[in-house]
Amino acid sequence: MAGVSKPGNILDPSGEGPSGNSSSPEVHLIEIAPTLSVRQLADLLQVSAIDVIKQLMRNGIMANINQVVNYEAAAAVAAEFGYQARLKPRATRRSTSAISEVKRRQYLLDEELSGLRPRPPVVTIMGHVNHGKTRLLDAIRQTNVMATEAGSITQHIGAYQVEVNGQKITFLDTPGHEAFTAMRARGAQVTDIVILVVAADDGVMPQTLEAIDHARAAGVPIVVAINKIDKPNVNLELVKQQLADAGLLIEERGGDIVSVSVSAKEKIAIPELLENLLLVAEMENLRANPLQPAVGVVIEAKLDKTKGPLATVLVQTGTLRLGDTIVVGTTWGRVKAMFSDMGKRVRKAEPAIPVEILGLTSVPQVGDGLRAVAGERQAQALIQKRLEEMGQESKSVNLSNLYDQISAGRVKELNVILKADVQGSIEPIRSSLEQLETEEVRVRVIHSGAGNITESDVMLAIASKGIIIGFGAGCEPGARRLAEVEGVSIRSYDVIYNLVDDVGKALKGMLEPSYVEVVEGRAEVRAIFSTSKKGKVAGVYVTEGKVSRGVSARLWRQEQVVHESTVSSLRRFKDDVKEVAAGYECGVGITDFSEFQVGDILEFFRKEVK
Repeated sequence: MAGVSKPGNILDPSGEGPSGNSSSPEVHLIEIAPTLSVRQLADLLQVSAIDVIKQLMRNGIMANINQVVNYEAAAAVAAEFGYQARLKPRATRRSTSAISEVKRRQYLLDEELSGLRPRPPVVTIMGHVNHGKTRLLDAIRQTNVMATEAGSITQHIGAYQVEVNGQKITFLDTPGHEAFTAMRARGAQVTDIVILVVAADDGVMPQTLEAIDHARAAGVPIVVAINKIDKPNVNLELVKQQLADAGLLIEERGGDIVSVSVSAKEKIAIPELLENLLLVAEMENLRANPLQPAVGVVIEAKLDKTKGPLATVLVQTGTLRLGDTIVVGTTWGRVKAMFSDMGKRVRKAEPAIPVEILGLTSVPQVGDGLRAVAGERQAQALIQKRLEEMGQESKSVNLSNLYDQISAGRVKELNVILKADVQGSIEPIRSSLEQLETEEVRVRVIHSGAGNITESDVMLAIASKGIIIGFGAGCEPGARRLAEVEGVSIRSYDVIYNLVDDVGKALKGMLEPSYVEVVEGRAEVRAIFSTSKKGKVAGVYVTEGKVSRGVSARLWRQEQVVHESTVSSLRRFKDDVKEVAAGYECGVGITDFSEFQVGDILEFFRKEVK
């Protein structure tokens, strides 16, 4: 295989290296262990895991990236890439105790793996607004129900199952990447596959790109559903090219992304979409052990006036049974009743099956983990442990503590959400940041875009344990409040050099103390007054916090920052005052600014050393 660099553990019998004889095909000798994973084989051959999986499929072996293959299968793949395999000799010098420990671990692993069974995939639908996410969910469910039990849709529990050729698929009824990432932010990684819906008449839009980044950050495979093909004058080739530009190269263009053209409105190609989901699920080799005590996650929760706390849970492994004692988040209870997505009473729920349960002592939060335990004493002990862990959670990653977390081994990758004022600034910043990686940590821009920093950006930062960097971009008030509550670091810059320099210094532990904004209050402009001495001042109503004379102020108009300076004057009626609390009206003057408009929002803040 000409042009491939020689891996460190490839043996060249000639001693001259792979370029010794250009007149005949190069064959490198390579040592392969008796068993290894697909990922390890790909690293050994210095090719992509996808290429290895495809070659295994050609040889009649269905495997995912983490699946273990034997020497014979690995050697056959190696031969296709120009390598001659040799069995790697086993290590012979091991103490008796070391051998015993290996056997013990292997026994425990074999015992755990012996109970693994295939389970249904869990699927979430994402995409741009008005591209048909909800309608596609409805079409999938209605098509399946009409083919099995017509008219039996009796309730909405936030998740449901469909059956295709005797195999089940679980759908989470939470369209949109916001809900998907909100669950990830609470530690609940439940989705196996994401369906990305793209309208054939609209193409790839900003929220489409956001959904792609959120799915990639979660590390789940994407299946593209090009919707609305029933509309006239659609251009499928243009949509596929836009997807390629966004990094999703579909199979018919030589990539590995499955794409199906559908119409949710006319119910065209829905069965083909479901069959392709099963194919992707087979590649993922999804398995769980139904013999263990149940472990799951809350999908929805509510307080019913007659039944009390109700929670929809998705069992991830084990089997949940009627009468089980369960701990959900920091509450507990005994399962008194369970209902399927069709409203039927059930006595058990196996992996990837959603059920609504009755019997908890209080309403849990969406994303809370569920675990079945032996009894009340074990439940109380587990709740106490969870409360202690919540109080001892490590601080969020930010540039100030980054080096300490790298040194402690808690951070191997710095995830960055990058927002800029214009699209043209993003690529040079992204390129500069990604070149800053060191041996201990690499910088990864998981999402970028033009415009203000939004709550969606903060949710992605929470879920990915990342930081947000703004270049010439504002931060929406809701996003700033959420970041303050969740401890997400937001850094703003106007000079690219300073941005890159700060991140580089943070990676090396040389960053100077930084300042963080602390928002003290907000007020809405409700009237404008003219004064002889100070020009125009704003009559405001303080909506939250307080406003103080001399504090920094930022004026927002239609989600854009118009001016930033300080509060020059503050009056209540005719009196000068030092501060005004929420719930009161006052007159506010801003240094070097008088062009107020009714409806403007004033944000008051101070800066502290971080």
